[in-house]
Amino acid sequence: MKLKGHYSSREVAAETGLTARQLQWWDRRGLFVPSVPSHRTPAGGYTERRYTPIELIELLVLADLRRRGFSLARIRRLLAALRSRFRVRLFDAVEGSGDVTLFVDGLDIYARTAGGEYFNLLANPRQPLLVLGQEPKLRRLTAREQTAKPKPARAAMRPRGKAAPRA
Repeated sequence: MKLKGHYSSREVAAETGLTARQLQWWDRRGLFVPSVPSHRTPAGGYTERRYTPIELIELLVLADLRRRGFSLARIRRLLAALRSRFRVRLFDAVEGSGDVTLFVDGLDIYARTAGGEYFNLLANPRQPLLVLGQEPKLRRLTAREQTAKPKPARAAMRPRGKAAPRA
């Protein structure tokens, strides 16, 4: 990924695996609004949404959560809890630059404060969790680039309805 000042919707879609339509829907519903929104031009068209590098990293995390099966409602709760409870944005919590670090266990997302307290951000972000013994088996939530899946070669594809020859 080449570091730039802003990324277009197409570039963000290519990096994250999200579609341009998803980005548009998230913008319209207020789930994730880009720093430079689309707007009408004097010629009657629309400009493309533009995202900062920080927003790109946040979208990489959100795309990864979607691939893991987290619903948009749960993602919305995560973003709201980070803003209201901890007063940080997602970037600060995943890149280690803030006082909060995010962890995931496959079902829920947890925040660990600099003081060592844990919070379940999707269940009750205001209530610290009681952790007994060792720290729980959680994986740190980080931004991961979408890995492109190789497409099958055209010659290997069969027309619909035709079965492969039997040996």
